[in-house]
Amino acid sequence: MNPAAVAEHAAANRLQTLLLIVALLAIGGLAGFILFGDIGLWMALAATLLTLLVEPLAATRFTLALYRARPIEPAAAPQLWRALETLARRAGLPVVPVPHYVASPVVNAFAVGSRRQSAIALTDGLLARLTPRELTAVLAHEVAHIAHGDLRVMNLADYVSRLTGVFALVGQVLILLYLPGWLFGGAELPWLGLLILAFSPHLALLAQLGLSRVREFDADLAAARLTGDPRALASALSKIEQVSRGWRAWLLPGWGNPEPSWLRTHPATEERIRRLLALDLPAQTDSSPLPAFTPAAANVRRVPRWYPGGIWR
Repeated sequence: MNPAAVAEHAAANRLQTLLLIVALLAIGGLAGFILFGDIGLWMALAATLLTLLVEPLAATRFTLALYRARPIEPAAAPQLWRALETLARRAGLPVVPVPHYVASPVVNAFAVGSRRQSAIALTDGLLARLTPRELTAVLAHEVAHIAHGDLRVMNLADYVSRLTGVFALVGQVLILLYLPGWLFGGAELPWLGLLILAFSPHLALLAQLGLSRVREFDADLAAARLTGDPRALASALSKIEQVSRGWRAWLLPGWGNPEPSWLRTHPATEERIRRLLALDLPAQTDSSPLPAFTPAAANVRRVPRWYPGGIWR
């Protein structure tokens, strides 16, 4: 893929993201308008604006606490920190994301926060299964999410979707309250508006899922450009996909990867790998190599956790 094609792809992603955000705001505003009129419309928009200002920091702390994530100190994993510093510099981040350790066998990584205050959580399963090269690619993917502002956008999309669901629930309660009067001819119900209100959460969810898939493709491209090694991310995605297909996927075909594709939070792994392997990226302007490190560098003390089947350390 030549530089012009890369720029065209990035522009298309930005346009699609903008359209999806507008669609989400429109659906939430419509639900509020149908339920409460002009007051509901402005209430939905005001709540969304308030979320943009207040929610990011609270969501960061809540998410890390929920997963019992613990920060990895620079002294405990200096190579890991140096790799993140290099990626953050290449991505233009003003602050290096703080790596966190999650004592879980699940193979996963996620980022929280904003460009000025962020964290990347790495599970024990991920650190144990990926090679240093693959782990670097995963870190680059999460750094790309932070640099692009994906976290705030996705939090906004999730909030609008939840707000729309609350409006729809209130509308359903009102239908039950007014239904006896309508049956006996004493009340008129705006059926068209109520039907739109009932389906609005589903429309908002589909828009949210579409937004998530666009952001994943964009982060894949940016991660490949940050490391100059798209094959490393392709290899990591392939390994994560294989690990994720456990006994639940065998008993329940399609579990965790629903069909059709527009019901997924992430694009199909095969398509992500195909796009990565097709990349022909220009050389890095920052030619300094990424520091090598081992996944075991995040050697923080594990805290036993209770599970229905016993204790996992």
